[in-house]
Amino acid sequence: MAETTNMRREIEEIPDAVKCLLDNSAAQLAAAGKALARKNPAFIATIARGSSDHASLFLKYAIELAAGKAVASLGPSLASIYGRPIDLSQAATFAISQSGSSPDIVEMCASARRQGALTLALTNTANSPIWREAEVPIDLNAGPELAVAATKTFVNSIVAGLAVLAEWIDDADLKSALDRLPVQLRTALSADWSDMLPSLEDATSLYVLGRGPSFAIASEVALKFKETSNLHAEAYSTAEVMHGPLALVAQGLPVLVLASRDASESAAVLLADDFVGRGADVFVTSAKTVSARSLPFVETGHTLTDALALIVPFYAMGEQLSRRRGLNPDQPVALKKVTQTR
Repeated sequence: MAETTNMRREIEEIPDAVKCLLDNSAAQLAAAGKALARKNPAFIATIARGSSDHASLFLKYAIELAAGKAVASLGPSLASIYGRPIDLSQAATFAISQSGSSPDIVEMCASARRQGALTLALTNTANSPIWREAEVPIDLNAGPELAVAATKTFVNSIVAGLAVLAEWIDDADLKSALDRLPVQLRTALSADWSDMLPSLEDATSLYVLGRGPSFAIASEVALKFKETSNLHAEAYSTAEVMHGPLALVAQGLPVLVLASRDASESAAVLLADDFVGRGADVFVTSAKTVSARSLPFVETGHTLTDALALIVPFYAMGEQLSRRRGLNPDQPVALKKVTQTR
């Protein structure tokens, strides 16, 4: 029997990590929500790279949908390379860094604070540089993450952001959904996506599609395919893929459509079935498909946590795929746990 990888162990820790965050960082999450309510920002800006930037993209959709505030992504190089101050006096910023030590993220957070933003930091490393620079730091409380590929810290970054959002706008439904989430993520661990493995074992490329919050999850999925399986994967929204990328949909192309239980599901399923007609090998997280292959999913009772829960069965399948392709998901080629970008 193959030795259990760090990645697999950390995937299985996700439900407990979420509970630990909600329990142990509750005061910080509430304080952040109250600080946002006091600031009443005209807009939100995010500061992140890699998986953390995909968590930021998820929070962009969540904040825009639930709070009606515009969210923009700031390029960290504005501070670290170009030295260009941005007027953020009417803004709040979310900086996300699992290590808390990426120089460009830290510098952009510090610059945002100098320019008048309310600065929040989500990090898994208390007392790290980002923790010290932010006005309102929040401990992700995910515990040690040894695998290079982020899993539980990605999930906890989103959960922390959603918890802050729920406190900020006093959203009782979202608070209840987050309370239920650890148990539901435990169920999601049992959602088996191994039907995809034969199609991906020898694949050279695939598309991963989503819309709204599930597009953020698609972006993270595509990155993990690259990181852990050396598999070229492109993430597109189910709207954008109908432009130029449609030309590359050909016989046998694997396509993963991440449909969530929200207003975008019907259109996502129609696209999945259309791509089957174009010869693609299509998998979709919906029971409404006619011709694509349906993957199991967990219904959480809230559109935002529904989309987030899709990442857990993918992580489990992605770890399996990496090993089937003869790779070690704990040691991705040419990657390190902390990326020192400027």
